[in-house]
Amino acid sequence: MQPQLKSKVRCADREVGEVAKVIMDPLSFEVSAFVVSMNGAGERQVPMGVVQTVTDNLVQLRSSSSEVMALPPFKREDYVTLHEVEIPGLEKHVHVTPGEVLVPFPELERNVKRRTFFANLTYVTGLFIGLPMVFPVLKYLMKPMYAPMDNRWLKIGNVAKVKANDVGVQFQYKRSIKEAYMPETEIEKNAWVVKATPAVLEKVYQGKDMEFRDTLGKPIWTNKKDIPYLAFSGKCPHLGCAFKWRNHKILGPVFLCPCHLSIYDASGKVLDGPAPRPLDLMPIQVSASGEVQIIDMEFKAGTKSQTRIV
Repeated sequence: MQPQLKSKVRCADREVGEVAKVIMDPLSFEVSAFVVSMNGAGERQVPMGVVQTVTDNLVQLRSSSSEVMALPPFKREDYVTLHEVEIPGLEKHVHVTPGEVLVPFPELERNVKRRTFFANLTYVTGLFIGLPMVFPVLKYLMKPMYAPMDNRWLKIGNVAKVKANDVGVQFQYKRSIKEAYMPETEIEKNAWVVKATPAVLEKVYQGKDMEFRDTLGKPIWTNKKDIPYLAFSGKCPHLGCAFKWRNHKILGPVFLCPCHLSIYDASGKVLDGPAPRPLDLMPIQVSASGEVQIIDMEFKAGTKSQTRIV
């Protein structure tokens, strides 16, 4: 009879623990050993040769408890489970359920560094042989990944829509996009425009103009600190949800993201919630006739620093 998991293990002098794992011999299909959890004193691997009797709930050993304690600690890394290696016919001989049935780690697999080295060498050799043939294809497929950001100005509306200072007003607009090799599509987006008072402008700019640059560091546009109009990206910096302008019972008029309750004031500053940074400002310019234009920018959500992705 095979030792069952959770069975008590008793030595000649006293009980020492319970069966935690069973080890099978992959050649003979017999239980060669089992692992005893020693009641908080680690695990020991006990060979079946010292077993006197096995019943449903008890494994009786011929050895004393001191002899079992003297056995080497069990090394889990030397074994794999039946789910990790396929040995035809072995499972028919396993009568230990449920739990972890182990077999010795295959000898040829133990020298991982050596085998990994030769495997990697084979891959690298194949890569260099095939690279001249696949490079033109890879270059074509990867070209969209390195396309420059779209820094064109987009018209989104007129400032006549903004009726009061320090109030968020949503401007909706459409933008044509083309991702990789998909057909060009038109999507609906939104930005929030605030006509800011000097106090709010000071919170945003802290006395300095805000310069926007491309991925190569080349200047794109500069928002002037004394121009009252601010444009915020319509996506919350926390996880990219859409936020709204709402009247908070305690904080008053604020930007509120309903997804995770991040709250921002009219300057985009975080007042409450999990947002890692203020609302993302975008380049904005307003013509003499009041037409509002922005450069559509999106930034990676969930990070403290801004990383442009659109």
